[in-house]
Amino acid sequence: MEVLKFGGTSLANATAISRVLDIVDAARGRGKVVLVCSAVSGCTDALIAMAALPPSEREKAGKALLDRHNCIVGRLFTGKERKDVCQVVLDTYRDLMEADPEDYQSFGELFSTRIIAAKLRCDGINALWLDSRDLIRIDGGAVDRQNSYKRIAKAVADHPEVEVFVVPGFIGSDSGGRVRTLGRGGSDQTASLFAAALRADDLQIWTDVPGIMTTNPKDVRSARTIPQISYDAAFMLAANGAKVLYAPAVEPAREAGLNIRILDTFHPGLPGTVVGPFPRRERGNWVGIAWKEYPDDSKLCLVADGPVDPSAVPELRSRLERANIIARSIETEGDDHIMVSLEHGDELEALRTCHYICFETDDSVDVYLAGEGKVGRALLDIIGRTDNRINVRLVARHEAEDEAFFREMFATASGKSVFVDCTDSETIYKWYVPVLEAGINVVSSNRRALSVPYAEFARMKRTARRMRRFLRYETTVGAALPILDSINMSANSADEILSIEAVVSCTLNYILTSGLPFAEALMKAQEIGLTEKDPSMDLGGKDAVRKLLILAREAGIPLEESDVVIEPVDGSQVQPGQRFVASIEKDSSAPKGYRAAIRLRAVSPDDPAWNVRGTDNMISIRSAFHPSPLIIQGAGEGARMAASSVLNDILR
Repeated sequence: MEVLKFGGTSLANATAISRVLDIVDAARGRGKVVLVCSAVSGCTDALIAMAALPPSEREKAGKALLDRHNCIVGRLFTGKERKDVCQVVLDTYRDLMEADPEDYQSFGELFSTRIIAAKLRCDGINALWLDSRDLIRIDGGAVDRQNSYKRIAKAVADHPEVEVFVVPGFIGSDSGGRVRTLGRGGSDQTASLFAAALRADDLQIWTDVPGIMTTNPKDVRSARTIPQISYDAAFMLAANGAKVLYAPAVEPAREAGLNIRILDTFHPGLPGTVVGPFPRRERGNWVGIAWKEYPDDSKLCLVADGPVDPSAVPELRSRLERANIIARSIETEGDDHIMVSLEHGDELEALRTCHYICFETDDSVDVYLAGEGKVGRALLDIIGRTDNRINVRLVARHEAEDEAFFREMFATASGKSVFVDCTDSETIYKWYVPVLEAGINVVSSNRRALSVPYAEFARMKRTARRMRRFLRYETTVGAALPILDSINMSANSADEILSIEAVVSCTLNYILTSGLPFAEALMKAQEIGLTEKDPSMDLGGKDAVRKLLILAREAGIPLEESDVVIEPVDGSQVQPGQRFVASIEKDSSAPKGYRAAIRLRAVSPDDPAWNVRGTDNMISIRSAFHPSPLIIQGAGEGARMAASSVLNDILR
């Protein structure tokens, strides 16, 4: 027996309900299922608002709810089944309009579960709707568990043929038959009561986030999923404002010795959070932070999985003061949590500061790697051999973007995490901004991702600054050479770049300096894997223009590819002593203040490019502060060198 509970956001519309039914069908393959459902998203709020309206206005509000549920029915059913379920919805609406306004809020779950039970039956599943008002007894504001357990167990035992029992959450009744509710979020408690009464094998709470998180991800983007948490810690977070789990749902499960699994309806493959009888640590580690607003103040609750170090209180006070946040009080309550009292308006900044202290200052780094080509494999090898500060959490082993990879990263990454792009994808850059907004740093060796239209590049940079995360891509030009850092230092120090000349095409430099006839040199470059899959991309300057755009943008020059004059290489015209040179020259008459070109150029022995041989790269930078050029030259090719530079970007 499995008990599955789905909240309102999981049931927002017909598409969402279909997703829920897929999850239920998978569970049905393992045995009997109890399906506990909330009202569809926003319905309970609408019912509460409807109860507060003058009687003359309630019918209009009720009709809006009727129409919403009929719309769901219209999407889920056809033919006679649609007509029959519309009648069930209409009957529920009529009961609503005849009810005491105090009971209106109990009808959302009646609408949703009656529709879902009918859909299961329509799909050929032996499903039975159980009225939780007849099963859960609420007296004196508390659940009479023993009485409720007996009623639940009997209702299920009376129907051994049923595969799925569908139960409205949130509601019960008192000994006089009056409808009572379990409080907002009470569907979690309904599910926990059913699981305890039936000694279920599994209790699952399905919601719209990937488990209980270190704090609300809407408040702190770098919040991450807690893999497992004790009953006590989960209760403490829930009681102090965390909304993923309803606090009273913990005790029935604890008493019955049941784990509670918190899972994401929209990403059912993620592991979620397990709430269970996990032992306290001798020295507590932080597990989560919740906050709640009260009339006179707001309180942050920092929860640990064991005794809190006494130094934590003065450390928190000091760090908050450095962030210009003065706490009214910081006190240890019990030995495993700290309460911070704050003025209204200081909650979010205090929460972000505390989250950083508790979860983002570890020396170790979590890496999420996309791309296991030459550079990606070399990086994994170097990490495996040399660095115990890096934890490789996830690898996407192909060269294109993978939505499942990013969704899992978003669910599990923390503020100390780094997304590393070692792909050659031309479209993966679209994930950079969402990754940065999720509080995850970005390191890239993918020059295609950084040579996109300037507006996209600028958006990435702005997002990194706004989110206080780094976006590093030193290896996109010159592999392990410190080319971009050198340009960046000049640009950031108010120095004016006068010119940049660069030999950055390893392929063409190899061909031009090989001493072989052009066609033979090109064939050899292909054989050793230097060229693009289509060598015309190299000969046409496509690789070089990407690098030139990155160089320009690092210097603060907003060039587009259309601003660069490119003269493709014609093998029949190549002469000894030529180099394929990318250049940027300051020119006030040019639309963007600079002229950019990539072309073959004859060089003399006193030119810095003369000594560039094989796959070496060279860059010459002149600036207002440094009219004598700064010249950087060295190996521009090699997966292991590039990987070592990626590692530097991760760690520095």
